[in-house]
Amino acid sequence: MGTIADDILGDLHGRILKTLDQLRADLSAVRTGRASLHLLDNVRVDYYGTPTPLNQVATMSVPEARLIVVKPWEKSMIPPIEKAIRDANLGLNPMSDKDLVRVPIPALTEERRKEIVKQVKHKGEEHKIAVRNVRREAKELIEVAEKDGDISGDDAEKALEKMQKETDDGVKKIDEIVAAKEKDVLQV
Repeated sequence: MGTIADDILGDLHGRILKTLDQLRADLSAVRTGRASLHLLDNVRVDYYGTPTPLNQVATMSVPEARLIVVKPWEKSMIPPIEKAIRDANLGLNPMSDKDLVRVPIPALTEERRKEIVKQVKHKGEEHKIAVRNVRREAKELIEVAEKDGDISGDDAEKALEKMQKETDDGVKKIDEIVAAKEKDVLQV
């Protein structure tokens, strides 16, 4: 097969992998019933007037299944950290003492779990659409290359078959990632 088709398929593969990585990153911030540092990934703390990621002003740990402990590098950061976690609309109620901020993770209600599963499925659908868009672009590029005589009809057909398989594999992986997260959320 011609190098043009290989380049198109290589680009397709890379972009599908990026989409899968993005889905994993998006879902890592979705709350399950257990404590995870990823829950606080998007929390920004006012650090001397600059919105700063929480992990850049404190050390975080998960000492038990339903607790995150945030230990700021500067004690003066305890009130802004507490405020930032509260303001992040994660449904978390941080408590602090003179050294650190404790973030208990409340158990999820059955109703809340079902809502979260819907969000997870929606994210999966968004990423499937992204994969299909990448597929459409690759298909158009292959068809143009064939029309321009850069690749033969046989090579174009083989490339389209590989492209479809790559797309199907990507969609299947999205389903697997979503199913694993769904299972995680529904575990009590």
